Amino acid sequence: MAIQGPGDFLFKKLRIVAANIAVHSPLGFAAQYGQGGWGTMAKSIAKIFLGDVHVTKNLVLLLVIGGLYAISIALSNTFVNIFLWKQSGEVSDIALYQLASVATQPVAFLIAGYISKKADRIISLRLGVFILTAFYLTVLFAGDKADNILVLLGILLGMGFGFYWLGYNVLTFEITEPDTRDFFNGFAGLLTSFAGMIGPISAGAIITWLPDTRGYEAIFFISFVLFITAVLLSFKMKHRHAEGPLRVNKAVAEIKENTAWRKVLYSHFIQGLREGIFVFVIVLWVYMATNSELALGSYGLVTSAVSFAGYFLVSRFLKPFQRKRAIFIGGILLFGAVFLIVFNLSYPLLMTYGIIVSAAYPLLLVPYVSLTYDVLGQATSAGAMRVEYLITKEWFINGGRAASIILLLLGIAIWDDKQIIPLLMVICGSGHFFIYFLIRGIKMKSMRNKKDANSGMPENGGGDSLN
Repeated sequence: MAIQGPGDFLFKKLRIVAANIAVHSPLGFAAQYGQGGWGTMAKSIAKIFLGDVHVTKNLVLLLVIGGLYAISIALSNTFVNIFLWKQSGEVSDIALYQLASVATQPVAFLIAGYISKKADRIISLRLGVFILTAFYLTVLFAGDKADNILVLLGILLGMGFGFYWLGYNVLTFEITEPDTRDFFNGFAGLLTSFAGMIGPISAGAIITWLPDTRGYEAIFFISFVLFITAVLLSFKMKHRHAEGPLRVNKAVAEIKENTAWRKVLYSHFIQGLREGIFVFVIVLWVYMATNSELALGSYGLVTSAVSFAGYFLVSRFLKPFQRKRAIFIGGILLFGAVFLIVFNLSYPLLMTYGIIVSAAYPLLLVPYVSLTYDVLGQATSAGAMRVEYLITKEWFINGGRAASIILLLLGIAIWDDKQIIPLLMVICGSGHFFIYFLIRGIKMKSMRNKKDANSGMPENGGGDSLN
């Protein structure tokens, strides 16, 4: 009998845990490993939902790495903004930090794409996690001087996100097969939603219980440890070899030739307009209204729970002929909800706003992401150039994010914060509403995999949510 090392033992335990959670979760996500140790009932349930699924070592490792990432980001990412704002007290400083992040991500995607095509996708994923580890380590060491290195922190965060998501998305496409994609995307969505629900409230409780900045230091340290664990696990993954040159110029040329793809990219730009400022202004407003990290964590818990239920219901019940209507209704709700908070800031109104947008995002994004995949799939050499098209898409969405943040910085420099920020929230908040008018002329094919849309949400930045 071969001697098993600690790595093999850990992998087997992780696989057993993943399988048990998948079978017994409330949504019924299940997987059948077919290697004994399962009861007849567990096998029957797994077969009903997934059929005969062969789950590989790389697939489980990617799930675990994705779960560690989701928990770490849910714990700390929201509260980094509050940590930095409490030091500087200026919205413009947080905007500068966010601008450095979104401006760096397109560069990171380009470099990560080159590495993925010339070397290995796993290297891109590993570098992303490693850079995010360096980000939290830098925040820990900087302490109450972190506001002096805002641009550096933003660059580290942007580089980490860019490298991680390029590697993760390409690996997801390559590692999963049609018979394992339901399991992977369902379980990944479950992990992300669960992290979004427990992360902010747990972090808020820790910060509230521990004096001074010790709570912040504790959650940043936990995130640091989780990312280190993810880096170590990535060394267990089987390498994915290169496949030809990076042809970004051809992907850019497709924008001019392909009308449908051009409209999709323009819609991603206006999507980014909202995400750019909403992703941190809402967080700051919730904290300003309550002066409580625990209240901010509670906001995250409620909105993530609503979002989780929304994605499940929309993915399960939305019919093909209802997709454009869903995008239109979702856009109206997202735009209309802004008017609840621009005239009067209060925690109940912010919570109401959070519940509405958390219900509206699934209504818009599930069919919208499916449309994006459909149009991309019809582009020239889509299979061979999927990395290049992904890079192009990220350029547009981050371009929109950068544009709105620059508008905010310019507005704050000229006018009073209390006047210009609500006005920009209305202007930029209309972005999702206009998506419908860009895509309504595109013929939508059937959704390849409803859960593919759900699994794509973290890549899109989360909009107004905290997860």
